[in-house]
Amino acid sequence: MSRRGARALPKVGFVSLGCPKALVDSERILTELRAEGYLISPSYEGADLVVVNTCGFIDAAVAESLGAIGEALAENGKVIVTGCLGAKESGSFVRRAHPKVLAVTGPHATAEVMSAVHQSLPRPHDPHTDLVPAQGIKLTPRHYAYLKIAEGCNHRCSFCIIPALRGDLESRAVGEVLREAENLVAAGVKELLVISQDTSAYGVDQKYRTGFWNGRPVKTRLKELATALSGLGAWVRLHYVYPYPSVDDLVPLMAEGKLLPYLDVPFQHASPRLLKLMKRPADSDDTLARILAWRRACPELAIRSTFIVGFPGETEREFEELLEFLEAAQLDRVGAFAYSPVEGAAANALPGALPEEVKEERLARFMAAQETISARRLQARIGKEYIILLDELDEHGAVGRSFAEAPEIDGLVQVHGRVDGRPGDLLKVKITGATAHDLQGIPL
Repeated sequence: MSRRGARALPKVGFVSLGCPKALVDSERILTELRAEGYLISPSYEGADLVVVNTCGFIDAAVAESLGAIGEALAENGKVIVTGCLGAKESGSFVRRAHPKVLAVTGPHATAEVMSAVHQSLPRPHDPHTDLVPAQGIKLTPRHYAYLKIAEGCNHRCSFCIIPALRGDLESRAVGEVLREAENLVAAGVKELLVISQDTSAYGVDQKYRTGFWNGRPVKTRLKELATALSGLGAWVRLHYVYPYPSVDDLVPLMAEGKLLPYLDVPFQHASPRLLKLMKRPADSDDTLARILAWRRACPELAIRSTFIVGFPGETEREFEELLEFLEAAQLDRVGAFAYSPVEGAAANALPGALPEEVKEERLARFMAAQETISARRLQARIGKEYIILLDELDEHGAVGRSFAEAPEIDGLVQVHGRVDGRPGDLLKVKITGATAHDLQGIPL
């Protein structure tokens, strides 16, 4: 028996929490673990140690992360912590709550995590002798994947501590991004979800320098990157896009069918005064004009956004201004949060903190107003025909998404009737009904 067969290969359990950017970090760590010969355990008891990738942005995420670490310690006993919560107070925040963890690292710290794994669970073999798929290990279904194009952020929004956790903007080399995208598509990925903290700022830190992909020059800039991605044969969906003028250059690509006509733009509020306090772009009139221009150039465009209600000092009139913006903008999908103080955020020092009951009441009014708008826009799609990407199938029908629905954050298209195919296939459907969030259709 070979030395390798004489002992079981070490197994690592993995818990991934937080946003898609954290998910990509998890995928990179898992890819490296598999490249070095570690097995991935589906259970605590089957693992030799557990890695917990945490989120630390808002209080609820902190609580969830601390709970996950505690559960892993109770069930397994050997735990390495990484992610945004790990960066808080340089790791001491986690260690005070859970002093028995083996190691604590911050986000996008694959090398540090692997070093901690090596110390507690020595690597089993030479990584050059084992094969790992070129696309790496993914936590998403086989037919879609997140493509992270940058780390960090140059903005200093007063409610956010992401730059303190993840640093300033650091764009990935354009050739590296495109090679990863090629590998993903070759492995069966049908939808690429482009993400970063500020996707439209891609390449700013590199002064848009020219990189190379397959022997040809490509500028490190979002328009050129998106154009190159559009030639790979997969859907390309853009997330976390700030409403800079440069976004105007992307909409024609959507109208031409090169990119999905979908933008995820975090507007956050409509009051110029509050936007200035948030340290965000502060002219909602310009924003509305830009939205109207986008829709003139690409009438099918679906826009998703996020907002904060109950920000310190928000008056009833300013909240009404936000509701008026919603009605004027007619956004397709919206998420909202009642303001929650985040430790270390500059907004904590602002006067005029609102009572929790006021924040929750405004959140409920906001969501009710947006639900009416979303339902109206979905009703307008009844009778239309769309190509959808299938996510699930059973004997009763299928569930999929059109260009207007991103996975896990937007609604679905529920297809009634027999559907032949499998997840990742494209299917033409006719929309026959709608609820406040989802669509129903039949296959054509």
